[in-house]
Amino acid sequence: MAPARLLLVLPLALLLCSHFAVSLARPRLRLEPSNIWLPSERAAGDEAAAEEEDGGLGTRWAVLIAGSSGYYNYRHQADVCHAYQIMKKGGLKDENIIVFMYDDIAHNQENPRPGVIINHPQGGDVYAGVPKDYTGDEVNVNNLFAVLLGNKTAVSGGSGKVLDSGPNDHIFVFYSDHGGPGVLGMPTYPYLYGDDLVDVLKKKHAAGTYKSLVFYLEACESGSIFEGLLPNDINIYATTASNAEESSWGTYCPGEYPSPPPEYDTCLGDLYSVAWMEDSDVHNLRTESLKQQYNLVKERTSVENTYYSGSHVMQYGSLGLNAHHLFLYIGSNPTNDNATFVEDNSLPLMTKSVNQRDADLVYFWQKYRKLSESSPAKNEARKQLLEMMAHRSHIDNSVELIGSLLFGSEDGPRVIKAVRATGEPLVDDWSCLKSMVRAFEAQCGSLAQYGMKHMRSFANICNTGISAEAMAKVAAQACTNIPSNPWSSIHKGFSA
Repeated sequence: MAPARLLLVLPLALLLCSHFAVSLARPRLRLEPSNIWLPSERAAGDEAAAEEEDGGLGTRWAVLIAGSSGYYNYRHQADVCHAYQIMKKGGLKDENIIVFMYDDIAHNQENPRPGVIINHPQGGDVYAGVPKDYTGDEVNVNNLFAVLLGNKTAVSGGSGKVLDSGPNDHIFVFYSDHGGPGVLGMPTYPYLYGDDLVDVLKKKHAAGTYKSLVFYLEACESGSIFEGLLPNDINIYATTASNAEESSWGTYCPGEYPSPPPEYDTCLGDLYSVAWMEDSDVHNLRTESLKQQYNLVKERTSVENTYYSGSHVMQYGSLGLNAHHLFLYIGSNPTNDNATFVEDNSLPLMTKSVNQRDADLVYFWQKYRKLSESSPAKNEARKQLLEMMAHRSHIDNSVELIGSLLFGSEDGPRVIKAVRATGEPLVDDWSCLKSMVRAFEAQCGSLAQYGMKHMRSFANICNTGISAEAMAKVAAQACTNIPSNPWSSIHKGFSA
């Protein structure tokens, strides 16, 4: 062989030998059925594989929000405190857990166990150690949005902690409160509307500051917050306590089974929230997937698909993420490492629960019933109960009358109660919805937590093309004055 040609061949031979050696060192691809993914399964498979390979590389973050105040709403803060204990036992650091709670329950004069909050009739204290990042009036929409977006300069008060997350991080959000079609409650005004929340989640995605996000939502009509709004391509997976049309349920309530200790006059938890948290308490979350928990929670919250004192748990968004293990988001208690996942729901069913919208009535009735006739507090408790019932009647009658004035006595009820097809958002124009709420409240007083149930009526009025001016005119006809009781007062501002 000519010397020049030899000089060309030798490097080529060396290169081939080197490539061959490297290929031998690599593990061979095993062509088994488990390695073959259908196109629809590929994204979820890639994510699941990444999870296993990097062990959850990136930081876990959690944002826990109780959106109510008042001892009669005990259960929402109890839910959030319990969730914190799960995150803490799972290995999340306090610096990565952000808690919103009004913090008026543990040390409330009506709390039979001062400084203690329980979420189960035989449960221990879930309040101990909970970070009070945002309390009192700091629990508001602006602060929540600033925290979710990681905008430290936009936060007002509180600890200043925000979701300072990066592109490899995994985020868990849990929200427990009252709600209505398209809206979630806050202890401050305005309330949180579905379009605004989803817009913030889209901005979070556009900023590239998370790898995946899971959102668990406890509220009446909670499905309406995401239905027709949450995209399926921004790596957000959401589950809700109910669909877009029904109430969620309080549990461990007085007079129901199982009931709280006799000294408690209020519900200790919410059915959906208790279902996912009690499941998380006993399982190895390194091996249980979001989908497996969803199925167990769905069964328990529906009361074995009877929906007697139960609701339809729903899921939205990037459903492929539910192949992930819960460990990736909320960690796992090491004491459960040997627990074996069982497809059957081993946790007890709640045979009786209370419609979340009536849970406050249960509290005020229990409080009144238990006081002695000679007690000075008896008349005050009776006054509170009657004021709440009067507020409910005022709101219901006012909305019904407005519907009749706008659409006639025959068509009014049909129009304002109409439900859109599954998959459609509640309203076409969310600004219109908010203007209708303001017009109503200016003439008729605050909707308050009970009145959120009528958001669908206001949305339907918008969807028929009624103007805010026309709404204000008929509201003035329907409501000649604003009742003086604190439930109807608008001194806190407008809910929209």
